[in-house]
Amino acid sequence: MSNDELICQEFARIIGGQEGFAGGKCVATINRDEIKAIILGKRFRVTSSFSFESRNNQTGRALCLGRVALLQIEVENFIASILKQGILVSSIHNEWLFDDPKLIYVNIEDVDDPLVFARKVRKALMS
Repeated sequence: MSNDELICQEFARIIGGQEGFAGGKCVATINRDEIKAIILGKRFRVTSSFSFESRNNQTGRALCLGRVALLQIEVENFIASILKQGILVSSIHNEWLFDDPKLIYVNIEDVDDPLVFARKVRKALMS
């Protein structure tokens, strides 16, 4: 197992998600099973995903990204917390026309040590 794969396992553990590693990219996915979303009358599984790639072996820093699925009531607190920790918010949007409840997606990005990024994300998710 490579060093990046080991870091990926810890990244997912910190975030609280399921880990996947392929082609040099680590992805941790969190299922939001508590949100009973419906799109066009069908059940929709709400997930948030976080990743890192292009890790520099000397500095340990990598491109760290996130796509966070939130209820409208959760958006303000999450954004305030993530910005406070120096992570950029690159977009805030909805993706679906006929979703119930209305879901908002927040994309975040940073270049950081993946485990530091994971701790910041976890803190924001818990706020």
